[in-house]
Amino acid sequence: MYIEDLKFSLWADFIEREYLDKEFRELIAQGIVNGATSNPAIFKNAILSSSAYKEQLATLSALAPKEKYEAVAIYDIQKAADILAPLYEAGDDGYVSIEVDPYLCDDAEATIEEGKRLFAQIDRKNVMIKIPATHAGYVAMRTLVGSGIPVNATLIFQKEQALACAKAFKEGMQEHGSKVDTVISVFVSRIDRALDALLAKNGVATGLSGIYNSAAIYAEVEKLDVNGCRVLFASTGVKDDSLPAHYYIEKLLAYNSVNTAPIETIKAFHTDGLRVKVLPIEPKIIEEHFEKIRSLGVDFDAVLAKQIAEGLQSFKDAFKDILESL
Repeated sequence: MYIEDLKFSLWADFIEREYLDKEFRELIAQGIVNGATSNPAIFKNAILSSSAYKEQLATLSALAPKEKYEAVAIYDIQKAADILAPLYEAGDDGYVSIEVDPYLCDDAEATIEEGKRLFAQIDRKNVMIKIPATHAGYVAMRTLVGSGIPVNATLIFQKEQALACAKAFKEGMQEHGSKVDTVISVFVSRIDRALDALLAKNGVATGLSGIYNSAAIYAEVEKLDVNGCRVLFASTGVKDDSLPAHYYIEKLLAYNSVNTAPIETIKAFHTDGLRVKVLPIEPKIIEEHFEKIRSLGVDFDAVLAKQIAEGLQSFKDAFKDILESL
């Protein structure tokens, strides 16, 4: 997508079978989105709340729960990849992501094995394998990228995580002579949800901590200039009713970036959002904000670490709920 000198991508953070056949195609035809992402929580909502999966699941009764889940998820990811294929062939992204079993987040070899297996079974070039940014995840990212598999590094809150992902991507491609697209998914709004009540009580501007943290990470990743690597701004749904629905998309528009958001957030941005490049933000402005936070006795690194742990656990819980229901 091009808006004046701003090249950015907007991916739908949603997968559901009936939606793929209808509204998703319309959003693509209108030039509103050019990619899609999924995670265990998204698939949980789709599988447990939509009747579209009953027919396929009825044919899978002999399989183990995880095999049933993968059969359903792979079908949807293949469908999304096929719908997006014309964009991919035209060089306008067209990617869809599928996440590995979140319970493998600390097992590099198992993550590598599952990532390769899923990519082979889906058998679509425009699929990204989504891997949590853990120490084991960095090893897996390096190997998968070296094998020519596009990777979406996810659950990133800290600069150190983002740089480790970028390093893994760069080394994987250098060692094996591969060239693939990758994204570093930086989570935004969860940070504000964790801090804004305290900041409001102490007269510190709210709705900015997640944006400034993400902006600082974006600047560091861009400096590395890793071939085919972009920052993806995730967790951009608004929970604060005082903010417009498209707030986080609009505040994080940047060259060579991706925004992924819920459908209603995307529609709000399409209708009312300003399309003006915002990043980079002056480092001094960012530092002044976090200095105010530190002055309140807040350990911001600890806040981020908690968000990482809670994010991983939420995906594990969603995955467990899916398997227990199948």
